[in-house]
Amino acid sequence: MNTEFLNDINWLAVLVAGIAYWAIGAVWYSKVLFAKKWLEYTKINPNDPEAKKGMGIMFGGSLVLMVLTAAGLSILVHRMDITACWMSGVKIGAITGLLFGTTAISVSYLYEKRPWGLYLINCGYTVVGNIIAAIIVCCWQ
Repeated sequence: MNTEFLNDINWLAVLVAGIAYWAIGAVWYSKVLFAKKWLEYTKINPNDPEAKKGMGIMFGGSLVLMVLTAAGLSILVHRMDITACWMSGVKIGAITGLLFGTTAISVSYLYEKRPWGLYLINCGYTVVGNIIAAIIVCCWQ
């Protein structure tokens, strides 16, 4: 497989897009938006010391995963020769968020029988995060 195209990826844009995706999660799962319902659905007690164990790994791991998602988006944008504009980012972000992100989440939810509201919160974050990350990598080529 020819990987020369990786030289043309704007890795700073990938990093910024990944951080932006991750930062959206800080707002998405905060008291401002969905924290109360998310905690209710997951049955996590934020006051329980056990719930706070491993937070660094969770936050750091999710940041790495968001950067990987941004890298994947950047590769798609480059390989598909998508024009540098915000609307292209909205489109590729919505497509990848819906067709890759939410479908992957959906498989787990089918088997785990988790609450519908939790599904909507988590899928919404995935779609919005993909859109924001894709806008960044599309506009910053």
